[in-house]
Amino acid sequence: MGACRVTISHLLPPTTLKPKTGDSKLQKGNPKTLKTSKPAPSSVNRRLLLLSLPSYAAILANTSQSNSCFALTTYDPISPVEKDASLSISQRIAEAIRLLDRGRELQAEGDFNGALGYFTQVIRNYKDFAFSDYARVGRALALYELGDRDQAIVEMEDVSVSLKGYPEVHAALAAALYADKHAPLLAENQFTIATLLDPHYSDISYVKDIKHWPPSLVSSLQHFITLS
Repeated sequence: MGACRVTISHLLPPTTLKPKTGDSKLQKGNPKTLKTSKPAPSSVNRRLLLLSLPSYAAILANTSQSNSCFALTTYDPISPVEKDASLSISQRIAEAIRLLDRGRELQAEGDFNGALGYFTQVIRNYKDFAFSDYARVGRALALYELGDRDQAIVEMEDVSVSLKGYPEVHAALAAALYADKHAPLLAENQFTIATLLDPHYSDISYVKDIKHWPPSLVSSLQHFITLS
């Protein structure tokens, strides 16, 4: 009993079909090659679907991005009324700071009468801003130099409460209390607060050349420091 050989056709490379010697039709015609099997329709449809997925995802992404951009450009959490109010406040702050800076410039130049006018404008028109207290300090210094020392001391005492911890007003009040009110103990308390916060106020050149105090207040501080 001989061995049986089985040909596995799908593992072999495609071959040219050779005609049999006894077949005259095949001998006359051209040899035909074996045709490979076509993929099943379901396999083709699946491939087309997979190929179309990236394009569909890109369309969805573009649509989502367009919607997000539209939402960003159309939604504004701040109303026009709020914008106008914010602009008005910003303009008022800028004007108040301009007046305060101008008053300090005139104080540094020795024009205490002009400085008094600018400081007073800040206090009168912009007292709702916390930094208007710094204009009150400048106004008190100018009043002291212009001869209204009692009013200057009243304003120093008042602002020393609202600006408690601001060393300049404590040092100025110490000098005025000692020289004009003859209250050395009160003056010492105020000066201790000032120098603990900023030791520079024990230096006469500092208040004269850096802080631009008026000459009369510089003299009062000199008397206090030397106990003269």
